[in-house]
Amino acid sequence: MLNTSIIELAAALGDKLTREKLFLATAESCTGGLVAGACTAIAGSSNWFERGYITYSNEAKQEELGVNTDTLERFGAVSEETAMEMAAGVLAVVPKANLAVSTTGIAGPGGATAGKPVGMVCFAVARRTEEGVTARAYTQLFEGDRAHVREQAVQFILHSAFTSL
Repeated sequence: MLNTSIIELAAALGDKLTREKLFLATAESCTGGLVAGACTAIAGSSNWFERGYITYSNEAKQEELGVNTDTLERFGAVSEETAMEMAAGVLAVVPKANLAVSTTGIAGPGGATAGKPVGMVCFAVARRTEEGVTARAYTQLFEGDRAHVREQAVQFILHSAFTSL
């Protein structure tokens, strides 16, 4: 269950998207649909939320979003490069979306590798405008158990999407 501050943040994002007549789509790995769930918890979200992809496996990232095999091999699934390709991939396959967010990380308790500890999450926010697509990537290291890491990741990406508008 998502906390009240996350739902309030999703509602604020939805209000801003509605005012600007924009649509959001999501690409999620470690958050497993929680970002989309926060968005669709808001009544009337169909006015600003288009769809979400849960691309947990590397194959799903490649097949659904067009993430390059080379990117996954060189940088790994948990990387800003992959997050950027996930967000850009959403905009490529969802013509109605103007804004896309992505999450990919290590929520724990296992899965850590050298240089990629539990709690590391990479994000991207991509926006389509008349001039083309712009994107920004972020990496955060969160503390806590799996649920807490995922909750913090949802809050971070919703805030990042809000401030990108």
